[in-house]
Amino acid sequence: MKYIRKVLACLRKADEKYALIDDNDKIVLGISGGKDSLCLLKAMSIYGKFSNKKFKICPVCLDLGFTGFDGTKLKEYASSLGLELTIVDCKEVYSILIKHQKEGSHLPCSICGRMRKAAINLYANKIKANKVAFAHHKDDAIETLFMNMIHGGRIATFEPKMYLSKANITFIRPLIECSEMDLIGMAKEENLPVMKRICPSDGFTEREFIKNYLKSLYGQRENAKYNFAEMLSNYDSFKLYFDCLETTSNRNHELSFRKMMNPTDFYSFLNLVKKSKGQIKESITKGETLLLKKNHECVGNLTYRYISKHTIEISSFQSLKEISEEEKKEYLILFIESNSKKILPCSFIYKERKNKKIALELGFETKANINGYNGLTLKTNSTHPF
Repeated sequence: MKYIRKVLACLRKADEKYALIDDNDKIVLGISGGKDSLCLLKAMSIYGKFSNKKFKICPVCLDLGFTGFDGTKLKEYASSLGLELTIVDCKEVYSILIKHQKEGSHLPCSICGRMRKAAINLYANKIKANKVAFAHHKDDAIETLFMNMIHGGRIATFEPKMYLSKANITFIRPLIECSEMDLIGMAKEENLPVMKRICPSDGFTEREFIKNYLKSLYGQRENAKYNFAEMLSNYDSFKLYFDCLETTSNRNHELSFRKMMNPTDFYSFLNLVKKSKGQIKESITKGETLLLKKNHECVGNLTYRYISKHTIEISSFQSLKEISEEEKKEYLILFIESNSKKILPCSFIYKERKNKKIALELGFETKANINGYNGLTLKTNSTHPF
């Protein structure tokens, strides 16, 4: 039971850190038959029993047309967990990959990946699921980071949680805090029915090259793997995980904010000012500025600064007129909650003239005075003040 406990602990950590799973979720699990997806299937079936969250999991496996595919054992294993695994016929994928295969090269992984995700999204929409879970782990995230740096010219990796507005689906990666070694150990320990590799390109891809390169590096620098993983969600430096760059409301997935960090963000703000036709002022007061977003489009800003270790002053909070009062309230709640998770106790001083009514509804008081700074004030002593 050693490895499964470690995997479950990592799953819980990821869920708490990135708010992956909510009550009443209907989650499609993408099952390939490999060790990672089978560990996800087993871990999620157990997690639902002790997490105090009521959610339904729906495992699905895609038959991509590769020679040797047989999902019988996968269906039997899912059944032993009290689950029904659905196999979706996608045999046309292999023929399409053959058509796009370049001479002397392996099958195009990028096309395969896009088609697999599209097929799973279609299935999720068909059964009215709101989330899709993939079995990517910590090592996958690091490998993807290096692949993007080498081939994509960008510092990026996949996100622990991402909402796709067009598909109306949220992707989650519950194993993102797990190491591959723990999943290998769990697969052996639990005697999971891992399928043999049937993709002709397995073992010959660029990802395999990166995996071997990193394995060599880790052998020479034992702290490298730990530090690479920490870098992906390090709040004190450039943040790569989408969930860290863009903080999203759990109550309304359309609403999020992100810190203004680069020229592109600044131009987005200037375009917002122009679009607002006077609703939003161009001048930004001293402090850090957050871009308020709705469906990832900039709709406002919130500017704040720390006037002491436990005191934050909100000097600007403005948005387009089409943003409702409830949505404005949610932005303010999201800001307060995200900071309360980092600092406790935490006091907020609201100095913006606009939206004072919303601040008062959230419990800001007019009488208090903190360290000589006047304004509406609110003090939180909990990570979930609302």
